[in-house]
Order: sequence, then C-alpha cells, then structure tokens
Amino acid sequence: MGALDGKVAIVTGAGRGLGRAHSLTMAAEGATAVVNDLGDEAEAVVAEIEAAGGTAVANHASVSDWEATEALVADTVERFGDLHIVVNNAGILRDKMSFNMDESDWDAVVDVHLKGHFTVSRHAGVYWRNQAKAGATVGRRIINTSSEAGLFGSAGQANYAASKAGIVGLTLVFAREYGRFGVTANAIAPRARTRMTEDIEFFKAPEGESAFDRFAPENVSSIVAWLASDAAADVSGQVFIVIGGDVHLFRPPAIEASISKGDRWSIDELVASSGDLFGDKGPGVPPMAVPG
Repeated sequence: MGALDGKVAIVTGAGRGLGRAHSLTMAAEGATAVVNDLGDEAEAVVAEIEAAGGTAVANHASVSDWEATEALVADTVERFGDLHIVVNNAGILRDKMSFNMDESDWDAVVDVHLKGHFTVSRHAGVYWRNQAKAGATVGRRIINTSSEAGLFGSAGQANYAASKAGIVGLTLVFAREYGRFGVTANAIAPRARTRMTEDIEFFKAPEGESAFDRFAPENVSSIVAWLASDAAADVSGQVFIVIGGDVHLFRPPAIEASISKGDRWSIDELVASSGDLFGDKGPGVPPMAVPG
C-alpha cells in the first residue's frame, strides 16, 4: 500500500528536474500522475511510470493559459473520475539585473510562475468547492513551489523573486479560502538540481556511488509526497525550505519588533527610536537566513 493509493495528481513542469521526480515519487506511492510539460519530455516520464507499473498521462497545456489549464483540470476529472492533488512546479528563468530587464523578461517569468500557480489551483479549487457544496468530503492538496529567492531576495532575479514571493502569499490565500472545503495549501522552497540549475557547477551530482547527492530533486519529492498524503491533512499554510536532508520551516514574515506612541511620529522621533526597532540586527539588508 502506498501513501497515495487511489489519488490523482496534476504535476506541472514535470518533464525534467523536480517535476519529473515528483511525478515518479507520487506514482510509486500509488497516485495516478498527470504529467504536464510543454516539451516532449512528458511522454518519457509517463513511459518511466508505466514501466514501473504505475498510471500516468502526458499533458502539454501552458500553465499561463487560462482556458488550457481549465481544460487540464476538466480533462483530468473526466478521464480519471477525480482530482486530489495539484503540484505547481512549472518555471522559467530570465535573469538580469533590474536595470537591464525589459518588460518581456518580467512578463514571461511572472506569467509562468505566479499566474501559472494561480490558474491551475483556481480551476481545481472551483471543482473542489463544488464537490464540498454537494456534500462530499474533499480532503485535497495544493503544493506550490516558491524559492529562497522569493523569501530573501536575490540580485539579478527581480522577476523571479517577486513571483516566488507572490507564490507564498498565494499559498496563504489558498489555505484560508479553500480550507473550509477540506483543501490544504503549502509551499516548498527547494534548493535542488532542476532544469534551471542543472548546468551550474554548484548543483552537479557528486562523484562516487556512496556520496549523498544533496541536490538530487528526489530529496524534495519525498516532502511533496508527504504533503500530498492523508498524513499531512492538518498541515496547511506552511512554507518548507528543503535542502538535501534538511527541512526548514519558514514562517512567512511576522512582526519582529515594534515601537509605539499615542500620536503621529516625527522624523526626529523616528531617528531617535530606530535603534529600538532594529535592535542588534541593524537596519541593513537582511542576510540570507539559510546557510550552505
């Protein structure tokens, strides 16, 4: 018995990297995988799943296309009778310093990451809401993909970091809006080898069979499978930074310090009290919080 027996999952950006690993892992746990990717790699992933005895189908909808993603959800339900899990993973990079970035660089990344997370989840959410209103016990899952760039900022990635930060906000919205219908929403921020990072020396696999591959995408997929399972039914609105064998719980920005007075602050008063607000950490750009 697998942790996801009888479940149907849509995984976007699933032709390579993280999405491929998520699809293979969830299929190994008993889920039917809808392998979404623009490229021909989706068929290869489906073949891998079927060769291992699983069930999968390829889909080539663009996640930034409203009607295509609506059809993706509808076709999944029609073909397999239900939809239990959405894993939003599709992404692209158009890295440039903000002063060199043009409108097309910005729009392309925001469309795939932020809009792409919204479209699939929204259409799935409509289906799940209708199920719940009809009296069904829903118990469904949305798993989004953010990034450390979105949590801490990353120079040269204004489009990507803004999209990934927006995905955290979107995750919290979904958790609050869909929670009443039995749907959980969580996000991961993986540091792993993906189609976007596979050519970077830092992320290359170590030599030697015994060496632990810290950036193997499969390390992240086990967290995704857990969040997709019934065992995580009470986990929602959370963000997990996943690096190799390390899983860090990231709480979205919270109030860290406050200063207060009974009326409007003057500039001089703010200058005098700023030390109380910033404390020992100082007012400079916050560091990346996760080392390594």
